[in-house]
Amino acid sequence: MAWVYLAAAGLLEIIWAIGLKYTEGFTRLTPSVITIVAMVASVALLGIALRDLSAGTGYAVWTGIGTVGTAILGMIIFNEPATALRLASIGLIVAGIVGLKLIS
Repeated sequence: MAWVYLAAAGLLEIIWAIGLKYTEGFTRLTPSVITIVAMVASVALLGIALRDLSAGTGYAVWTGIGTVGTAILGMIIFNEPATALRLASIGLIVAGIVGLKLIS
């Protein structure tokens, strides 16, 4: 169950990371509220997951999910460049997440 909580925490991290762009420095109310709620929920779920997972593994996977998801959505939503090196780097992060899951 810890991995489910961790995955949900990672997905919420993607939401708040993307949400930061829409808050315009926390000057827009609705995106700011959504972003803050996602932040709190993400950290709360991470904390629950860390009851059963090591801190290093849990934190690395949480940030990895957030990094990969935010980078991919940045390319899709904000037309950020999808260069071969960028995609390969994202692939390395995914490999790290899978590796941590396999050894945990």
